[in-house]
Amino acid sequence: MGHNHSHNHSHQHPDLNGRNLLISILLNVVITVAQVIGGLVSGSLSLLSDALHNFSDVISLVVSYIANKLAKKEASEHRTFGYKRAEILAAFINASTLIIVAVILIKEAFERFKNPQTIESNLVIILAIVAILGNGFSVYLLKKQSGNNINIKSAYIHLLTDMLASIAVLVGGLLMKYFQLFWVDSLLTFLIALYLIWVGYFLLKSSTKMIMLFTPEHIDIKEVVNEVNKLPKVKKLHHVHIWNLSDEELHLEAHLDLNEDVNITEFDAILVTIEALLHEKFDINHVTIQPEFNKDDIKDIIVQD
Repeated sequence: MGHNHSHNHSHQHPDLNGRNLLISILLNVVITVAQVIGGLVSGSLSLLSDALHNFSDVISLVVSYIANKLAKKEASEHRTFGYKRAEILAAFINASTLIIVAVILIKEAFERFKNPQTIESNLVIILAIVAILGNGFSVYLLKKQSGNNINIKSAYIHLLTDMLASIAVLVGGLLMKYFQLFWVDSLLTFLIALYLIWVGYFLLKSSTKMIMLFTPEHIDIKEVVNEVNKLPKVKKLHHVHIWNLSDEELHLEAHLDLNEDVNITEFDAILVTIEALLHEKFDINHVTIQPEFNKDDIKDIIVQD
């Protein structure tokens, strides 16, 4: 059986993620405490809802921070992959909390809309500005790494949506201050909740697919098989599995039917060619292939194990 790890991952600034997450956690703890106190004093539901979202940010950031640390742990006999999938699990948890928080906010917004209350808008405006600045800085810290790490992306989305929610709270505070439109507080809370459901759904969907070891959306398995089948001495690639172990590791496992009864040295040369092809065209960097010649087994591309 041929097996290769092509380590062309992006491991830039591994400790930077942890540091930036820690800074973001501290900022959000301060913002949350300030908003809870401000929301209770002012009577603003949108400010309290933003505080609840900020608290969920704290939880999600802590989960992301722990997952980030776990992912760096070495593999062992009992954990042959280490904790590499911890960050995918963290993203799933964070996406779930986004949706749970949103449902709670919708319920509260509906109750308050039926019974609007006078709100101390000046405090709402001040704390909304504080939250925008704090979350804006956290968003800036995590933005660069969010593009290639689903765990950091889940934390980033939490913070980005909270910054947008704080902007909505600020707009609501201004409308309440100058136009006495206190029902806007409930409306903005409802809109914030809908937005959380929208972003949470897509993050939950992508993390669930990775947990279930589904084929990544950008991979066409038939195209992968066709490209490998064009190579010399290759008869058919079959019994194929392609999945993400983590954001950085894309695995292929398959059986390879050969036209000739080759020796190990010849197979190694074929394997090197296949690895180069898969990495260049499909960014697959972990390849495990079982070579076969005239073996009586199922030759379908996808075989139920």
